[in-house]
Amino acid sequence: MSIHDGHRDKMRRRFLETGLAGFADHEALELLLFYAIPRRDTNALAHQLLNRYGSLEAVLAAPVEDLQKMEGVGQSAALLLRLVPMLAEKSRVRENAPAILNSTEKAGEFLLRRFDGKKYELIYELCLDRKGKLLLCKLLTEGDVAGAELNIRKLVENALLANASAVILSHNHPSGVALPSGEDFATTDRVRTALAGVGIELVDHIIVADGDFVSMRDSGYFG
Repeated sequence: MSIHDGHRDKMRRRFLETGLAGFADHEALELLLFYAIPRRDTNALAHQLLNRYGSLEAVLAAPVEDLQKMEGVGQSAALLLRLVPMLAEKSRVRENAPAILNSTEKAGEFLLRRFDGKKYELIYELCLDRKGKLLLCKLLTEGDVAGAELNIRKLVENALLANASAVILSHNHPSGVALPSGEDFATTDRVRTALAGVGIELVDHIIVADGDFVSMRDSGYFG
């Protein structure tokens, strides 16, 4: 293993442990360039790119043809640098488009993105109209690895303010096991009763864990 290989392994481990928190712009750019330039020290190149364009945002916005004019930046690296912001923009456009969550699969895929990488428990409320259009996606509670407390009164207020016809409740299990617990069953009963009292249906309670999800409705619990 070369000295560069050891440095790259350390950078990757650091990213896996903390994300980009604490990474300077040149370090984030250096890490990205690892995947297009396998045999060269990308630290110096990252500094050169930032010096030339002035900021990380400007590097990622530069045309492919212009990026390739810099020594050490081949076509693969230039394409990767442009692809990252384009993917982010595509994702934002999709996020801003009205979501139709009229199936378990659509709701589950939508929720997986909210829980991705979270190491502590979160509780989300999705408020829907009669056709399954998403009216409100609300993070109700942020907890810790031991759990999160649900304010049912606030959940009902959100649904009323959104003029929702239906609600999907969702939370994650940081333990990595998506199967519902006894507490999940009890919470579902309380939420269903509270929403039914104002004429709104709890259509599902989806539990997310380790990149997968379980629908309590599809599991037969809702009857």
